[in-house]
Amino acid sequence: MSNVVVPAIVNVDVEGPLISRHLYGHFAEHLGRCVYGGFYVGEDSDIPNAGGIRLDVVEALRALNIPNLRWPGGCFADEYHWMDGVGPKDRRPAMVNTHWGNVEENNHFGT
Repeated sequence: MSNVVVPAIVNVDVEGPLISRHLYGHFAEHLGRCVYGGFYVGEDSDIPNAGGIRLDVVEALRALNIPNLRWPGGCFADEYHWMDGVGPKDRRPAMVNTHWGNVEENNHFGT
């Protein structure tokens, strides 16, 4: 067997196609208190909020300049149906989140 040497040049600084930053956005799911007590505290909370969503969290996400935040994300998206999170909160169906400790998801955060 002979050893053949083939010269190669790799240019890593050549411009190529751009991948949309929206393709690699961010997601949120029920990791501890990420949603309830995190993003969402409810309209009656003493924490400044708009529609129950914490204003300080919104500002922090803006400062990160993320292209999008997908909800639901991760494993919870396997069982979640977007229609369960729309309409009046008191009429949304509750479900059991089997991915995060079988806690009840009341869908108040919503879609």
